[in-house]
Amino acid sequence: MRNVSGHGQKLSYYDFGHTTVYASRFDQRFPYCAYVPDDYEEDGEKTYPLAVIVHGTERGMLAYRDAFADFAEANGVIVLAPLFPANICFPGDLSSYKMLRDGDLHYDAVMLDMIAEMQEKYRIEGDRVMMYGFSGGGHFTHRFFYLHPERLMAASIGAPGVVTLLDFDHDFWVGVRDFEKVFGKAINLGEMRKVAVQMVIGGNDLETWEITITPDDAWYMPGAELAGATRNDRMRALKHSFEKHGISVRHDIVPGIAHDDRELIGKVKDFFAETLGAIRARS
Repeated sequence: MRNVSGHGQKLSYYDFGHTTVYASRFDQRFPYCAYVPDDYEEDGEKTYPLAVIVHGTERGMLAYRDAFADFAEANGVIVLAPLFPANICFPGDLSSYKMLRDGDLHYDAVMLDMIAEMQEKYRIEGDRVMMYGFSGGGHFTHRFFYLHPERLMAASIGAPGVVTLLDFDHDFWVGVRDFEKVFGKAINLGEMRKVAVQMVIGGNDLETWEITITPDDAWYMPGAELAGATRNDRMRALKHSFEKHGISVRHDIVPGIAHDDRELIGKVKDFFAETLGAIRARS
């Protein structure tokens, strides 16, 4: 909450610090919360980069927002944490957001409008944001990077279970050969090369029980196991596919950690801080 009592001029007490939870104006099924640094002043001039933190299948929106509050204070950043609830497309739907689209539902459009809401409400610096997602959030982040690289300054991809390789020989979701047909927008390698990219994972993230795709699965398609069996295998394959097309990747592997990003988030904060430092040094 705000570090002083009372409301602002147009903003309320609940729009500062650890904000309350708001429904998206674009689609009220999707809420979000934010963290706004203590030094934010409504009538000030300071601008704040935006960091978007995308939850995994567990949907820990508030925990992720809170985990990045210290980073926000130390680096003058506003944090946005969206929530994509389960059961949106059908009972038991845990994963539709991970592929960005499901029929007429465009999760990327929901995300872009949440960012636009933040830009209208606060003094957000520029049109490019930082984005981090772990597990299911890593799914979302790397596919959002393919579709909207011009909106990102940094993308931190944390241990997605199923990856879409930057591979023009296979159709989506395995690769991106028919990406423009699926999304109505072509892959833009030039814009992708402008984005700082991190891949982060635990060295012991080796279990396959949740991520093995068999012919009985709804997501199954030829080439489903092309990237390998474990999350570490798949991240290495994803990294190779990026580098093959001239996209530099910082690859952080944290020894002794399985599929849990509580010990990985420090690496993400370091990456975001370095990215901001490089941008600020050039300006």
